[in-house]
Amino acid sequence: MKPDEQADQDASTGRVDLQREGPTATVVLNRPERRNALDAAMWGSLAEHFRSLAAADDSLRCVVLSGAGGSFSPGADIGEFETHRSDAASARDYGAVMDRTYDAIRGCPVPVIAAINGPCTGAGLVLALLCDIRIATSGSVFGAPVSRLGLAMPYPEYAVLWQSAGPAKTLELLFEARVISAAEAAAIGLVNRVVADDALDACLRESVDRIIAGAPLVHRWHKAFSRRMSAGGDWPADEVAASYDSFATDDYREGYRAFLEKRRPAFKGR
Repeated sequence: MKPDEQADQDASTGRVDLQREGPTATVVLNRPERRNALDAAMWGSLAEHFRSLAAADDSLRCVVLSGAGGSFSPGADIGEFETHRSDAASARDYGAVMDRTYDAIRGCPVPVIAAINGPCTGAGLVLALLCDIRIATSGSVFGAPVSRLGLAMPYPEYAVLWQSAGPAKTLELLFEARVISAAEAAAIGLVNRVVADDALDACLRESVDRIIAGAPLVHRWHKAFSRRMSAGGDWPADEVAASYDSFATDDYREGYRAFLEKRRPAFKGR
């Protein structure tokens, strides 16, 4: 392979960066020349990073998922479809890789914020919806126009969209293949907050600061409660009893004492 051909190949290959700053980790989809469309290697890296965060020390309190170059992600790289998803069997294999990534994001025990700018469509929308909080710029756009590609959204991804938007809006988005504005996405519950294009970083910082000021064990419990609620079914007596375990922590005692003493609590995560 000629050097210039190697350079072209390297330039077209995306990566996922992981940065850690104190109690906060940032995961960045980094393929700006393709607006952060995810290739097969990126799906694997994204899963690996989130698995490492799930196993991180207890000082981790918040994770931010964002995209480089002013875009979040339009989803999976369509340029790989002919080689990686050329038929049902290969699509199932590729889908299994994506599903492992989705599971890794779900398994992150601390709050995850999606910082959304630009396109957030297809599998990129699914990634954002798996985050706990979604903050989008007013110029962001959302959708799942998979029918224009002649493909159905598989159950694992469909379930994520259905749970967020509900059956009627999910079918509307899929049937009409519309790409909607951030304002409309907020109106149907796909994003939590819409901010001016130049205010994303500041709003994100405020959200992170509020999260890390809270009791970290409580955030982990609330995430676990949310997953349990999504699973449905009755709550056994032992699960109900365990939901009161926070009252046995040092952070609980610190929290109410700080309130009574009119000071800011210093939570230790124990």
